[in-house]
Amino acid sequence: MKFNDPKILFAATALFFLIATTRENAQTNSFGGLKDYRATDFTQETYFEPPDDQKVKMRLSGASASPLPGTMQDVKELKLELFNTNGNSMVTVKAPQCTYAPLDGVASSAGHLEVTTSGGKFRTEGDGFLWRQSEQSLSISNHVVTTIATELFAEQKNSL
Repeated sequence: MKFNDPKILFAATALFFLIATTRENAQTNSFGGLKDYRATDFTQETYFEPPDDQKVKMRLSGASASPLPGTMQDVKELKLELFNTNGNSMVTVKAPQCTYAPLDGVASSAGHLEVTTSGGKFRTEGDGFLWRQSEQSLSISNHVVTTIATELFAEQKNSL
């Protein structure tokens, strides 16, 4: 495996983030060990492959993250942004809560999710989702509603 593999870089960032925030936000129990820790207002970024390796490809942020069994995290106020190589936001994904496995690049929740494109011309929302970073896939399972701005159709018609 190459060190510049996005999955390895993302996992290393997540591990570094957890170690750094553990020291800052940890409480100790009466034995001096870690009792509970939580990261607040965090952001993790992944970058494009060379030659665009200085440009952000994806930014994942949240209001807080608390540890769950294994290496999973309970993330509150998840926000996932995808960018093109020009630095423009293409898609924004928001969820009030999700379970996130940083080493696997997987996030899921039975809760609500909203997906919007830049400019808001395309919007999908629903309840229950599974996001797999390595496959660049997002599945929304229940109560899915998609809204497409009518201007988008007019632009397509005019360009034909």
